[in-house]
Amino acid sequence: MERWAGKTAVVTGASSGIGAAIVLDLVKNGMQVVALARREERLKEMKNNLPKNLQSKLHPKKCDVTKEDDVINAFKWVDQHLGGVHVLVNCAGVLKNNQLVNKNNTEDIRATIDTNIMGVVFCTREAFQSMKARKVAGHVVNINSVAGQFPLNLPNFNIYPASKYAITAMTESYRREFDLEDTNIKITSISPGLVDTEILPGHAHGENVDAKLKAEDVSNAVLYCIGTPIHVQIHEIIIRPLREKF
Repeated sequence: MERWAGKTAVVTGASSGIGAAIVLDLVKNGMQVVALARREERLKEMKNNLPKNLQSKLHPKKCDVTKEDDVINAFKWVDQHLGGVHVLVNCAGVLKNNQLVNKNNTEDIRATIDTNIMGVVFCTREAFQSMKARKVAGHVVNINSVAGQFPLNLPNFNIYPASKYAITAMTESYRREFDLEDTNIKITSISPGLVDTEILPGHAHGENVDAKLKAEDVSNAVLYCIGTPIHVQIHEIIIRPLREKF
């Protein structure tokens, strides 16, 4: 992680769960971290709870990744105030408890696609352009899911698995495009199993499920991936809690 000291990371979905854990770990490892989320008050609270000597490294920014203008403006701010991005962690995601066949499910379906897919498209495009323009050997990390790796018995998860399958395919497309553009930018997909965070439906969050990862487990994987030598690219990591049932 030494080569990232003082460099800039952008983390989406940073106000809770996996995103918040990643933000804190990157700050503690010496990076300047721009935390993007819709709930700006949570980002500011996170900053205020840091030790005084670390607070200047965390930059809360309100941003809805489903809104292209929000994303463009956020990355423009990073370029202007912090010299551009070096690491992007796409962590923003939603899971709506619904079914594909239900009536009146359009809002839930669109919200999932707009956040889980289009948010990654917007943020990765802006980060890549920033890295390429500065000839930075940066790193993009997509927080994916085991639901995007193989079929799971997940009732009521509707379009969520499909959105994560899209991230699996997009990660490979990005890897090839980064190479075609003659850059040294890495990309990694990290696919956790069940993680005890707010994204889970009520029946699975903190109850009735014995095997769960912690957000910090996923953050540790991010640190490992971006900490590899310049010639090493971890393309895919699957992390599941021991004795996970599905």
